[in-house]
Amino acid sequence: MPRCLIVQPIHAAGLELLEKAGITPVPAPAYDAEAIVAAMPGMEAVITRDAGLRSPAISASAVLRVIGVHGVGTDPVDIAEASRRGVCVVNTPGANVRAVAEQTLALALALAKQVPAADAASRSGDFGFKYRVPLRELAGATFGIVGFGHIGQATAALARAFGMKVAGFSRSQPDEAFARAGVERMATLDALLRVADVVSLHLPSTPATRGVIGARELSLMKPGAFLLNTSRGALIDEDALVAALAARRIGGAGLDVFALEPLPAGSRLAALDNVVLSPHVAGSAVEALERTARLVAEQVVDVFAGRRPSHLVNPETWPPGPRA
Repeated sequence: MPRCLIVQPIHAAGLELLEKAGITPVPAPAYDAEAIVAAMPGMEAVITRDAGLRSPAISASAVLRVIGVHGVGTDPVDIAEASRRGVCVVNTPGANVRAVAEQTLALALALAKQVPAADAASRSGDFGFKYRVPLRELAGATFGIVGFGHIGQATAALARAFGMKVAGFSRSQPDEAFARAGVERMATLDALLRVADVVSLHLPSTPATRGVIGARELSLMKPGAFLLNTSRGALIDEDALVAALAARRIGGAGLDVFALEPLPAGSRLAALDNVVLSPHVAGSAVEALERTARLVAEQVVDVFAGRRPSHLVNPETWPPGPRA
């Protein structure tokens, strides 16, 4: 029976699909790079989450056929090496769209309503908190979306439901996508940053998007504006963000992703009181985890059955060539 290395835990529904297809799921002993490389020999498939799969791990199995990415972002996977070896890479766009959109709004609400600080005040008996700390309504504010794919569009719908005006910027989406969503299209990122009370990032990590929000972009944001990131940590220059937050140049940040994950001990972000942090959990609602696990497992099964998977990242690997 072929074996599939499960680099990080996935929902049981996905494991059951693999087993029913005669594929044995093998949990990795640990998530670090050395442990993954050591576990790879003889593996014909891999399912990974944000740990990805780098070249040493890919080359450690001479029989590897498919790498399943549990999620949308494929940047932690060495796709070039996989393609060179004829290994299919698949991902799961759409499976966690609603979960990520809801987490984005949750971070915006946590900042506007000072939820973490209010919780701490309640626990300490500080009911004078409400006389000292300004809370804000989101209704009537301008919610700016950077990147207007499936998650950006779902987030726009939720923001509009809260009574916010939504503006967006995208280099790739057609005007019709903005019109259908009732979102004002901004001509440039700078223009969006200048008008938005909340700026939410929904971009993949690519050479063109890394550091898209730096000191210059932060200086364009409104005083008091919030910055949200549920996409990839590499989109933000964290040193510049820390400086802007410490100087109260912007109102706050809600971050689910970071340049380094887990967030390093002693992180300056964690020391700031105008930041709400979550540990890369935006797509981890139970319902989304089940959908994602099913979709990635189905595609692994498809590859073994000779069917083209529905979300093939490197189409040049299909159809597969003869295996040694």
